[in-house]
Amino acid sequence: MTTERTYLTPEGHHKLEEELEHLRNVRRNEVAARIQESKDISGAMDNADYEEAKNEQAFVEGRIHTLESMLNHAAIIPNHKAGSSDIVELGSKVTVQLGSSTKHQVFTIVGSVESAPADGLISNESPIGQALLGKRAGDEVEVQAPSGTQAIKILKIS
Repeated sequence: MTTERTYLTPEGHHKLEEELEHLRNVRRNEVAARIQESKDISGAMDNADYEEAKNEQAFVEGRIHTLESMLNHAAIIPNHKAGSSDIVELGSKVTVQLGSSTKHQVFTIVGSVESAPADGLISNESPIGQALLGKRAGDEVEVQAPSGTQAIKILKIS
């Protein structure tokens, strides 16, 4: 596991803590009970249910380890207040115009763990996120996208 910083909003940090708590206190016990049941029914040899439960246990333990590492190396992105910065940075909400379209889109720049492009949450590591970081309202940037080069104009930062 990498020891790189994990950039999280306060909300994202809370969600990961909740997931970790659930895995430790609920899922771990459920899987252990399932392993024991499978073992009791037909032993551990040539038992597909037992093998499946052991694989699930490995997944749960791996996810617990991953979450612990992310939370231990978390850097909390402060909630931005409108007008607090005129430069795009982690946590900024950016209103942009894509190409010659008259439609506006709003993106929030978040760490890669919280990225959800369909919800307007774009990673600081994505091509668009990287292109927007450090820019100001009125700036235009070009982003290399699978469909070709995309022009983006920054309309507002909040």
